[in-house]
Amino acid sequence: MKIGLIREGKFPPDSRVALTPEQCTEVMRTWPDINIVVQPSHGRCYTDAEYGQAGITLQENLSDCDVLIGIKEVPVESLISHKTYLFFSHTIKEQPYNRKLLQTLLKQQIRMIDYETLHDEEGNRVIAFGRWAGIVGAHNAFWTWSRRNGGFKLTRARDCHDFAELKTHYSHLQLPPLRIVVTGTGRVARGSMEVMELLKIRQVTPEEFLTSTCQEPVVVNLDSHHLFERISDGGYERAEFHRHPERYRSAMHPYLSKSDILVNGIYWNPHGPRLFEKTDMHADDFSIQVIADISCDVDGSVPATVRTTTISEPVFGYNKYTDETTAPFESDTIDIMAVDNLPNELPRDASAEFGRRMIEAVIPDLMAESSRMLDEATICNKGELQEAYLYLSDFAGVR
Repeated sequence: MKIGLIREGKFPPDSRVALTPEQCTEVMRTWPDINIVVQPSHGRCYTDAEYGQAGITLQENLSDCDVLIGIKEVPVESLISHKTYLFFSHTIKEQPYNRKLLQTLLKQQIRMIDYETLHDEEGNRVIAFGRWAGIVGAHNAFWTWSRRNGGFKLTRARDCHDFAELKTHYSHLQLPPLRIVVTGTGRVARGSMEVMELLKIRQVTPEEFLTSTCQEPVVVNLDSHHLFERISDGGYERAEFHRHPERYRSAMHPYLSKSDILVNGIYWNPHGPRLFEKTDMHADDFSIQVIADISCDVDGSVPATVRTTTISEPVFGYNKYTDETTAPFESDTIDIMAVDNLPNELPRDASAEFGRRMIEAVIPDLMAESSRMLDEATICNKGELQEAYLYLSDFAGVR
């Protein structure tokens, strides 16, 4: 099997890789039947020279590869017909900006295996960048606060060589008595809480967060059962919430007047309730000044996330009285950090962890005669949507 690591073509550019140079050599040593080549790129966090020094062949034309592996969506003009691709396609929620991509994958009879749909037998995702999105997103929340209010300075994650360097900036940081809410309990939220621990921010219970006056920075980590309640009786049942989110409403209102920073890492179902509504933001006691929306669903769980932002311009202002976007860091704004490729601020660390999971959980299945996991993660193959993704037929314009 010949595997090609493709050059990232989406703009803004992404510098992450699916396998580091050392991991490429590890794969070929572990599976002698695999040959890996790398398409040259000036934008990777690992340079062409590093791949070359590891003994990996650089090859512009990848048409002789069996499997092509990337990170972000591949521009339609770069797709090669009849190949197997692995990347984040961002099509399974019928994202309108990727409709043409899905149509082209079908037209060119490509087998599309989406990282987002790779699950183990228990239904858990086997590979993701969530931890690094959480780490960078939480860091950016404090960076945004520092730009808005002063009091301390913080270096951008993108300006650090790696996570080890970033952590050195935390050792002498003195934070004011901020009150921080982190939503979710998955990889993203755990990454965010990792930053809270590094900053020695005390974690408190929901009850303590709402009732106590703290003279130090504190953080509360809220799961779905804290954030949502059944409309009929105020109860909560996890299985029902995931099956029928429309039966639930937000229960977050008590926190809206008690918080300075919201770090949102929760998965949002479009059929379910938002964390709050724009009308809630109009209230005089709405105290949140900075929202790091790591989930980054436009017009999703955070209604002020009306657009995504970029690493170069990570924050926009949202006027809480007029619902208009403005420049950030103004007196009447809530500052929204909604970067949709946060792990790319620490790309070497994020890539190394991602590549490790590729080796442990994905490559073995690629080499197997059959794989339930890969079959279930295949969105389309040989010009047809697979059974689990037939709901995309209208979106893709096929019958």
